Amino acid sequence: MGVGWAWAVAAVLSAAPGGVQVVSPLVKVRPDATPKGAKEAHLSAARGECEGTQLVLPQGVTRVTMQPLALKGPGAPLTTDAWREAYLDVKTPSNGEGKTGPWPDALVPLSAPANPKHPTVVYVEVCVPAKQAPGTYTGSLSAAVDGKDLPAVPFTVEVQPFDLPATSSLPNSFGISLYSIAKAHGLQADSPEAKALLREYGKALLEHRVSAHGMGMDPPPVKFQDGRAVLDWTAYDAEMGPFLDGTVLPSGARFTTADVRDNRKASTDAEKTAYYRAFQKHFEDKGWKAQLFFYAKDEPKAEDVPLVKAQAKRVRDAGGTIPVLVTTALDPAFNGSVDILTPIINCFYPREGPQTCRNVANAATARTRLPPRAKVWWYQSCMAHGCTGGPPPDKALDKAFSDWASYMVDHPAPLNRAMGPLAFESGVDGELYFDTVFAYNTKKDVWTDLFEFGGNGDGTLFYPGTPAKLGGTEHQPVVSLRLKHIRDGLEDYEYLRLLTSLGDGAFARTAAKRLAKSGYEISRDPAEWEAVRKEVTERIVKRQAAEEAKRSGRRTSGGTP
Repeated sequence: MGVGWAWAVAAVLSAAPGGVQVVSPLVKVRPDATPKGAKEAHLSAARGECEGTQLVLPQGVTRVTMQPLALKGPGAPLTTDAWREAYLDVKTPSNGEGKTGPWPDALVPLSAPANPKHPTVVYVEVCVPAKQAPGTYTGSLSAAVDGKDLPAVPFTVEVQPFDLPATSSLPNSFGISLYSIAKAHGLQADSPEAKALLREYGKALLEHRVSAHGMGMDPPPVKFQDGRAVLDWTAYDAEMGPFLDGTVLPSGARFTTADVRDNRKASTDAEKTAYYRAFQKHFEDKGWKAQLFFYAKDEPKAEDVPLVKAQAKRVRDAGGTIPVLVTTALDPAFNGSVDILTPIINCFYPREGPQTCRNVANAATARTRLPPRAKVWWYQSCMAHGCTGGPPPDKALDKAFSDWASYMVDHPAPLNRAMGPLAFESGVDGELYFDTVFAYNTKKDVWTDLFEFGGNGDGTLFYPGTPAKLGGTEHQPVVSLRLKHIRDGLEDYEYLRLLTSLGDGAFARTAAKRLAKSGYEISRDPAEWEAVRKEVTERIVKRQAAEEAKRSGRRTSGGTP
């Protein structure tokens, strides 16, 4: 490694007994595994990027405290955020590669009550502002457990001289619902408190480069006058405007997409078309850059074909550019009615054994069978882990449902992170995910049971942070470790995309393949992920410096910069 380069898993050193070990975020620390880590924390991050690491503290701890940390360097001090990892007790594995027992997932405030039977792990994160001066930033992190001070952990962050965009370059849309949030938090959905909480959930998604569909769910009120749809946008704009105009976060990040909220008061074909036309015009008038789309049907059956075609016609008759999204594999029955084809990830990669998709085709092949402007997205479903839960008796079937990129709690962290590199390598145009708070709308305790659709965490990436659970008086969203991994994968995508824009696409594609050859051939080795990121970073810096030298040369010689 060159001067200034150091990575969270670069050295495998045991911390002193009773001390602190720094462990890669790509290792899920479980009670039956004793990880070895570094004595110091070393991270690298681009401007506009967040990077995390894990501190494994002594076990049997009920209370963790940390002193505020300011990392000093050539620019303004960098600050850190820290959460304790809470554990989900998995009772039924998601499939044969899952396991029962405690798994880390919820990231709770350090002040929240702890279970001394679980490992004591703190997730520490540094987010680098867009205009941060590049260079080395250092500090020392001080922690105490149950009132006893631990040895300080030297902390270094290398800020790279390039930027990641605040808004994801890969369009995506993950579901969320005000009504599910209100139910889990014990609030009235129409209360100001619930609406403010929805905003916090939306902010948490956007902080992790994720855009949302659903949100408040309610469509704008509509009246029809002389064939026109007149919508009252007051409530919609108050809710969605900050996410679409870039004012909800200091970074200026925006949702990449927004769904058309259908309105039952638009009952005839003509009224529906007028309503869609008004929806599109409002976005144009506001100057919102998000891709507005119409979610026509989820996993339609043969009998749903007429419905999808009728919906598509009404949207098209609006005379605009709202694309129609359908979650389906390639199917000639939907030809001409789908603008965003969205198959499950299984449909992009051929695999021996029992087939989990009826029509496998990569993104390039799919585009040859679609209209010129059509897009190809993808999504995860229970077909990536099996929809029944636990290892099936048929080993061939278990293999067919194993190893896929996965958002399940009881799967390795690299599988949680892999969708970003896979999106780059595959060339898909976007990602859909059906929900992030699905379990909120059930009768179960989300903190103890996330088993849905045969998987632990399928459709749920948050935990309800109620005062009863966390203490204090405020309701808050509790993000999952898996959401951090999803964000890191989207940042991987940005690195690979940036390197390609600098003329090194061949290396970027090779790097992506080292991490994930296919949707089910994903490296489980944290050191390999760190090595690839390091090499990609070095090439970006080198390429960018060369580009800057060329521009400087042109300016010096009197050319146009």
